[in-house]
Amino acid sequence: MTFRMRLLLSYLTLIALPLFILSTLFYRTSLNVVTEQAQKNVYAVVQKNNDVIDTKLGIADQNSRALFVDKDLFNIFNKLNPSREEELIAADRQVSAILSKYFSQDEDVYNAQLWTSYLSFGLSRAMPQGDPTQSQVYKEAVKAAGKMVWYPTYDFIRMFDQPWLTEGAIDYRYLFSATRLLNFSHMEDSTMVKLKPNVERPVLTISYKSTVLDQLFEKSIPTGSSYMVLDPDNIVVASSDKAQITKRYEQAWLDALSKQKSGTRRLKLGGENQIVCFDRSEVTGWMSIVITPQSALVSNLVPVIRTSTIVSALALIIVALLFAYFILARMTGPIKKLMSAMRSVGEGDFQTRVEVARNDEFGLLSQRFNRMNDRIHLLVKENYEIKLKEKEAEIHALNMQMNPHFLYNTLNIMNWTAIENNQKELSHMLVCLSNMLHYTSRKDWGAVHLSEELEWMRNYFYIMAVRFEGKFVVAYDIESALYEEKLPRLLFQPFVENAILHGFSSLEQGGLIEIRGWTEGTSRYFEIRDNGRGISKDGIDAILYKESASVGIKNTISRIRMAYGDEYGISIQSVPGEGTSVRIHLPHKTQ
Repeated sequence: MTFRMRLLLSYLTLIALPLFILSTLFYRTSLNVVTEQAQKNVYAVVQKNNDVIDTKLGIADQNSRALFVDKDLFNIFNKLNPSREEELIAADRQVSAILSKYFSQDEDVYNAQLWTSYLSFGLSRAMPQGDPTQSQVYKEAVKAAGKMVWYPTYDFIRMFDQPWLTEGAIDYRYLFSATRLLNFSHMEDSTMVKLKPNVERPVLTISYKSTVLDQLFEKSIPTGSSYMVLDPDNIVVASSDKAQITKRYEQAWLDALSKQKSGTRRLKLGGENQIVCFDRSEVTGWMSIVITPQSALVSNLVPVIRTSTIVSALALIIVALLFAYFILARMTGPIKKLMSAMRSVGEGDFQTRVEVARNDEFGLLSQRFNRMNDRIHLLVKENYEIKLKEKEAEIHALNMQMNPHFLYNTLNIMNWTAIENNQKELSHMLVCLSNMLHYTSRKDWGAVHLSEELEWMRNYFYIMAVRFEGKFVVAYDIESALYEEKLPRLLFQPFVENAILHGFSSLEQGGLIEIRGWTEGTSRYFEIRDNGRGISKDGIDAILYKESASVGIKNTISRIRMAYGDEYGISIQSVPGEGTSVRIHLPHKTQ
């Protein structure tokens, strides 16, 4: 059996399984996508409704704030004598007019009043409240001491103890209210004037029918959905189930929602998969919840998705068989050409090329083969050249090694000459310089032990101390555990050099360099402190951040960060005229 026939039979055998899997995945994915989109739409509706609620109720909040500084209300209550009935009647008319100015344009507001123990001002509707100051609504407002209180939906008859209204049909049976204790004040000649201490502060009460929220949700949520609005104590403010209004809604799944401000959940409630969308009001703190059965969202779309999946699967099978016949017929020719070219390249003929006569995948494959062949040829050539350059570098390195040996020999001769002439100080300087050159000219520039670094520093300090005729002294305070740990070579040199050359430039004597080392947790710290002339803040910024700064310091910072990471490095603190402190931060016990 030919390769073409085997490939065709394999293709036909395997085509059924992938198409079945793809069809199933397509059906489930489509169903999931539709469900998610419907869920997002319901969630958007909930958020939009909440925005509308916040806008509506936010107007009342803003207007109530304006009443605090209303000069007319201030004058009315500041001068009012509650014992005089004629004054109360006149004040009631004035207060009603003022409240009408603020709230009459808001069609959602059912009633707006100012409650006191002696009169309810602004009573524009026949609502027999008795003494409202005995109600829980009033008490919550007084307790809030001027903050807006959104009292959830309550039964008017129970709240104001009006049992004789039970048998009647009243449209204000269920209300929710916004209340605020008003402590009036206003500016007079740049002075804040407040109510007299003996004046009773009224409570502003703005009442809404619970149907205000019902109308908003009933017009916007999907068919079959239910809704509810809960206050932070899970008291039902509004609900599609009217029997739940004013009651506490106790469900375990509410606990998870109360911890979030907004979102969606898929829950199984009452044995049915439900989509719960919720959003909390910024104004009232109430949570709007819409519960939608998952089946209600996709019931009309499931038959469409199922039918389209089956039709698509059958169409794909037919098209796949047709394509398989023609595609397999065009595969064997290009494959043979590529195999022949590969055989030539394998024998070392990198000049072999495959003719590109097609613009399909096989044409692209031929182009890539030709490019790969050229690249292999180039790499072979480059590898040969690299080998030659490595040989040249080895020869150059051997020649460079002669220079340090020449210097050591020369310094050795100079040292013996100084000893013969009894110039001990010069001899010591030459020995120190020889040790320093040996330390810096080693091939291995990896990390060194702290003890090696300090030995190099002592040689350096000796030469510099002789050069500057004892202008400074050096003190060490390093934890013993640090001596066996490794650090980058020449870590301290740029900082002590700056201290000597620049920090002590104005001193004749008395310079002090302190080198400290200690560990803290997983970090180790080294500090180079001097008592020189110090550095300005601009000077420190130039050293740490500008490209024109000291090459040695920049190189040291770069080496620390490359070796240990960007969280390590140096910090500089300085007080002009007092000295400079450079702190180096490295990790503890690292290679």
